[in-house]
Amino acid sequence: MTRTILITGASSGFSRNTAEKLAGAGHRVFATMRDVAGRNRSHADALRSRKISVVELDVTDDGSVNRAIASILAEAGNISVLVNNAGIASAGVTEAFTTDQAKAIFDTNVIGLLRVTRAVLPSMRQKHDGLIINIGSILGRVTFPFFGIYGASKMAVEALTDSLRLEVSRLGVEVVAVQPSAYPTNMYSSIQTPADADITKSYGEIGQIPDAMFKTFMSMFQAKDAPNPHDIAEAIVKLVEQAKGRRAARTVVGTAFGADKINADVAPVQQAVVGGLGLGHLEELA
Repeated sequence: MTRTILITGASSGFSRNTAEKLAGAGHRVFATMRDVAGRNRSHADALRSRKISVVELDVTDDGSVNRAIASILAEAGNISVLVNNAGIASAGVTEAFTTDQAKAIFDTNVIGLLRVTRAVLPSMRQKHDGLIINIGSILGRVTFPFFGIYGASKMAVEALTDSLRLEVSRLGVEVVAVQPSAYPTNMYSSIQTPADADITKSYGEIGQIPDAMFKTFMSMFQAKDAPNPHDIAEAIVKLVEQAKGRRAARTVVGTAFGADKINADVAPVQQAVVGGLGLGHLEELA
């Protein structure tokens, strides 16, 4: 079955891999990104050469989001699947991040996801059908020191995903999460680090740990057995092509660091909470 798919943050990394893989499987793909005519022009041209439509979309801008969704709906008539991928990574001493940095990370990773979802959901509800895949992280379930702000944003994505899943299930829309582990993507080359260097320096040896962790990750990514970002694309494609109602609420990709166990342990607790509220019927997808 051919689906119309919108992917955010698709200029590079596993989101671009996903766009190419989905298009290759016969789906109609709209890959969105910022600055299509500028810094991302080469990425946009490469995607277009593979018969993938490219649309300008900045998840931090209401107007940009609304214009992009309106143009896609005008052209395609519907959006079957939304993949909320656009995000910013960050690592460093939490105290050394400025509040403006934290706001920017949350504006992309959390509010940006909500902006795009709000723009797409009305058309899905009208058709009583649709799939939303939110790209979270294992750090939305387990905590690494020095990844506090990024992890907090991904924990927020988990809460949004669970709440939305229940709110729209009876309206025919399915909402699931993909939780990748660490993979070699461009996200690490543009990772946000703390702006307040003096605070980092005041932490002494502890303040040097993030750099050491980053070097370890880079070494791991360059090894012969490095994790392959295509794993994430394959997991997303599998979710897209699964039958409605058969998809797992959460899919861990890569080294889980216990996130899979937390998922399994939390699921019955969450279900009991919803049932205790007398809302158990929201667990059933229409």
